[in-house]
Amino acid sequence: MSETVVLAFSGGLDTSWCVPWLREERKCRVVTVTVDVGGMNAAERTALEQRALSLGADQHLFVDGREKLWSELLRFLVIGNVLRGNVYPLCVGAERSLQAREVARVARELGAVGVAHGCTAAGNDQVRFEVALRTVAPELEIIAPIRDLHPSRQDEVEFLAKRGFAVPASAAAYSVNSGLWGTTIGGKETTTTTGSLPESAWVRTRNALETPRATEQHRIGFTDGVPCSLDGVRMAPVVLIEKLDALAAPFGIGRGIHLGDTILGMKGRVAFEAPAAITLIHAHRELEKLTLTARQQQLKDSVARLYGDLVHEGQFLEPTCRDMEALFLSTQQRVTGEVHLAFRTGSFFVEGVTSPFSLRDASRSVYGETVGEWTPEDARGFSRLLALPGMLHKRAGAAAQGENS
Repeated sequence: MSETVVLAFSGGLDTSWCVPWLREERKCRVVTVTVDVGGMNAAERTALEQRALSLGADQHLFVDGREKLWSELLRFLVIGNVLRGNVYPLCVGAERSLQAREVARVARELGAVGVAHGCTAAGNDQVRFEVALRTVAPELEIIAPIRDLHPSRQDEVEFLAKRGFAVPASAAAYSVNSGLWGTTIGGKETTTTTGSLPESAWVRTRNALETPRATEQHRIGFTDGVPCSLDGVRMAPVVLIEKLDALAAPFGIGRGIHLGDTILGMKGRVAFEAPAAITLIHAHRELEKLTLTARQQQLKDSVARLYGDLVHEGQFLEPTCRDMEALFLSTQQRVTGEVHLAFRTGSFFVEGVTSPFSLRDASRSVYGETVGEWTPEDARGFSRLLALPGMLHKRAGAAAQGENS
């Protein structure tokens, strides 16, 4: 076994199957690499390494990608208030480009001949991985046995069992991916457009909706659009996300099922749990309502839609993304303040928002109460001018009808 192949390893059924398959069919050394993008504790990291080695991997490596994931991508998903279909915060798919790039870096350092992944032919991740791999390391062979051989999940279970490898019973039923920005869950329920998952299939919010919880108040602080404090305690964004996730998950916040368009052009459905992501995006948007002008918000919304589409499609390395990120950063120079939230079972409520750059506080008028920037006569004239286009349209139509009668 002279050649080395680096396998992007999650520990799930597909990548577990890939380890012995690569050794038997490719006759190569297999180095498994897990890029930690959050959602994993120390015990889980240890278990993942032990699993990779027990399956026959010659070496297992961890890459801590959480900080890079935040600085390169997640902060722009917050700044852009990116929710695909106005629902889904691009939980795990957003991480694939980074994971692919880090696995390619390790492969180059080890002198490997190729990179393997466990993506299927029917999903989005194969595209995300391979677009990034072909962009940053075109000399590496891409090996995708799950996609190219398309074994069934039951075939994979039997393959592993025949070789004495234990497989959790749930592995064949649900595909679970977890990271800093959330968890996605796929199973038989998500192959249709009706029905939800059983409670036992949820991960971060399991049983959260079964018993009502007392309301909790929390505060999130932002500086230049970046979350910087939780309940008055300053902390780094990655730490804040992890702590906020732990606070919001027991309430069932961030649970949903997204129905939308896949990269491949068909409709797809995926369950997700993103307590911190959903909370941060909505809190950030509320702060922007106070500190940005209407035109700034409109421009950002139009750009964010395209940015989210490109990230979803695995096109994060497209230069257009850097241009949009520059615009996002420009808009955040006054997005500083604090958002007050109430966590309730199944939801959260924005109770209020404050900012030293409040456009509301800058005005001498109070909506619906008092005028300070104009007079009643100004208001009357403004209303008349605002109605003018509609008045002219109606007048022109009446004139035309008169001519034709």
